Amino acid sequence: MPHIHIEYSGNLERVVDMAGLCDALRQSAAGISALPMPGVRVRAIRVDHYSIADGDQKHGFVDISVRLREGRQDDVKQDVINKLFKTAQAFLAPAMKTHSIALSSELREIDAQLSPKCGTIRDHLQDPK
Repeated sequence: MPHIHIEYSGNLERVVDMAGLCDALRQSAAGISALPMPGVRVRAIRVDHYSIADGDQKHGFVDISVRLREGRQDDVKQDVINKLFKTAQAFLAPAMKTHSIALSSELREIDAQLSPKCGTIRDHLQDPK
């Protein structure tokens, strides 16, 4: 873990490199010692139907949801969300200077008892750490 979900308003596709944002967040998460690199997953979902503030279509949003398996201390979780949010802020800063964009994030814990998982990613990594 973590799973990082990005929802963004469709009007930002011409302004923000969403694949680049996904990769920046992946790199940031992989650099946090409390997060195992093989478990990092980042995905972005374009939202075409939305209404923001006064309804002007110039407004856009990027909402980042981070899901972590339970068991980490509060200070670790705070560090994770702060680092990922700062990464997103830095990446989006040029676009936010010239466009109306709301950026938000949230970290939620996953109950391990209710979240079975399996995979072979580690089997296929050069350096699984």
